[in-house]
Amino acid sequence: MFTLAHLSDPHLPMPRARAVELLGKRVTGYLNWWRHRAHLHVPQALSGIVADIKREKPDHVALTGDLVNISLPIEFSRAADWLNELGGPQDVTVIPGNHDVYVATAWPASLGLWGAYLAGDGQPPAKDFDIFPTLRRRGPVALVGLSSGVPKPPFFATGTLGEAQIAKTERLLADLDHEALCRVVLIHHPPLTTEGRFKRLTDAAAFQAMIRRVGCELVLHGHNHRSEVARIMGPTGPVPVIGVTSASAAPASKYGRARYHLFRIERAAAGWRLDVELRALNKDGTGCEADGALSFHGGQPPAMVA
Repeated sequence: MFTLAHLSDPHLPMPRARAVELLGKRVTGYLNWWRHRAHLHVPQALSGIVADIKREKPDHVALTGDLVNISLPIEFSRAADWLNELGGPQDVTVIPGNHDVYVATAWPASLGLWGAYLAGDGQPPAKDFDIFPTLRRRGPVALVGLSSGVPKPPFFATGTLGEAQIAKTERLLADLDHEALCRVVLIHHPPLTTEGRFKRLTDAAAFQAMIRRVGCELVLHGHNHRSEVARIMGPTGPVPVIGVTSASAAPASKYGRARYHLFRIERAAAGWRLDVELRALNKDGTGCEADGALSFHGGQPPAMVA
């Protein structure tokens, strides 16, 4: 059995910034943070989630973006230190979210600081977005990392994969299907066509069409700050699409308690069995507890577990 922990949207605390650093889109995000989001995302909740992950000792950790808030240089360096405390690049896979590319930034001083966590197996630390899709094999699992984060105008949190990335992903998933691995796709934006105009994945329909053609075993995302389950029909049955609550959500926030998901993945007669445990911050803010579970088997719909 292989265990995979999935967390997303930690939104590490925002540092104070000088006016000159807030030109353009950053000023709206900065003001929104201090007026609203600072009360929704709290470091104590994130610390509780990370401590529980370490107690559970998963085989690998997948982090689907939004480590920072408005892409200030100091945010990236602080996030690099936090990642180092979470685990090493061999044990943690990261993909960027829209807040990680809130504005266009020089790669070496931004995402380049996390390059080893973004890169695929056998590759040097990532130097640009051309690395995506990435591939990491861990035991029986193939982690396919995508980048949907693209700088957008103020008040837009949409994402875009682009035709080239979708085409590369399709070829990669088709090749991996011959290796009998459990293919897990990591993407920040929910790849659904039902999302609102200002937060959606703009080419969700093209992504879904690709999954219908080649399939995969699991899609994991963040962005919506809530735990949710959807499906995309693959060539052999429905593919579960699972989002997770923000890992720093305050206990009384509109998103509910901070959560991460713990996946137990094992081979089964019909392919793969995926058991998902939702782990949530305790209501008093100390430690974590089980907060529901799902089970997927091959192409069958999920079964609720008491």
